Amino acid sequence: MNRRRLLLSLSAPALLATSRLARAAVADKGLIGVSMPTFSSRRWVDDGLSMMRTLNRLNYTVDLQYAINNAADQPGQVQKMMDSGAKVVVIGASDSSAFTAVLDKAAKKGVKVIAYDRLIRDSGNVDAYATFDNFEVGVLQGRDIETRLKLRDGGKGLIELFAGAADDNNSHFFYNGAMSVLKPHIDSGALTVGSGKVAMAEVATPQWSGAIAKARLQAMLKTLYAKRRLDAILSPNDNTSVELLTALQGVGYGTAAQPWPVVTGQDAELNSVRSIQRGEQSSTVFKDTRQLAVRVASMVDEYMSGKAPTINDTKTYNNGVKVVPSYLLKPVFVNKENWQQVLVNSGFYQSGQL
Repeated sequence: MNRRRLLLSLSAPALLATSRLARAAVADKGLIGVSMPTFSSRRWVDDGLSMMRTLNRLNYTVDLQYAINNAADQPGQVQKMMDSGAKVVVIGASDSSAFTAVLDKAAKKGVKVIAYDRLIRDSGNVDAYATFDNFEVGVLQGRDIETRLKLRDGGKGLIELFAGAADDNNSHFFYNGAMSVLKPHIDSGALTVGSGKVAMAEVATPQWSGAIAKARLQAMLKTLYAKRRLDAILSPNDNTSVELLTALQGVGYGTAAQPWPVVTGQDAELNSVRSIQRGEQSSTVFKDTRQLAVRVASMVDEYMSGKAPTINDTKTYNNGVKVVPSYLLKPVFVNKENWQQVLVNSGFYQSGQL
């Protein structure tokens, strides 16, 4: 059994405990490092494996590592990849500002660096960035709340706002996109934030922790919403949404007498899609990471062939040192009405899973 097949057959604990090196079955075109931020989210596990498989098909050796949300360890992983001879490293950052020193070394070695879905900040040595239109992700979330509460037609409601980790550059784009839709309704009084917390710094969730978000909501449900109904929650991703729904259920939401509030999401994780089918979570935003893996693998191949990578955005993503040349893919809104068409008909999920 070749190394690639061995890797794909390992259990999660074994995968974490072993050297995650996958070799292409035929001619080896070089070593590529792939560093992903966590093993605790199915989304990031799938992203890493998808990147590995796609690069293997292009005949590259892949060193795939997961940082397990440990910002201190991830730059060291990248350094080891370069020491092993990686000519290109793809990084889904746990802490977007933790890579300045190691990327200085990458530049001196001539190693190309591609930021994967999360922009790496504070470094002039990020060569390219591939992601989805993150501002649009937030816009889609905000529009779902706007539509369901009929805010353009005189509707009103109480809302609480949750954002992702403050040290993840994408969190700010998601939140700003959502607020571009919601803030006018907050300013007009149609939407009321019961806690009064609106600034990103007030609603950010460290390490995207669903448990932290759940605890914050539980505290509000016991006090601010003990005698009044919460109508909507801006939730930044599905992992958070699942935890928030659990907190809501714990105080009686999800019944005929107390229907679920609008709860948004992102990533189209299986549990959340099932929740949408049951009428619990309102929506999610699907980012087809198969497409992202193909795009990044193509950028890797272009670099390895001595070419400039294909880019479609040169204005949006300033990392504090420079505007990073980027390729943006389009996110897709998913709710109870279109999940079959978007997720099953595209082959992302099999009908039996849902």
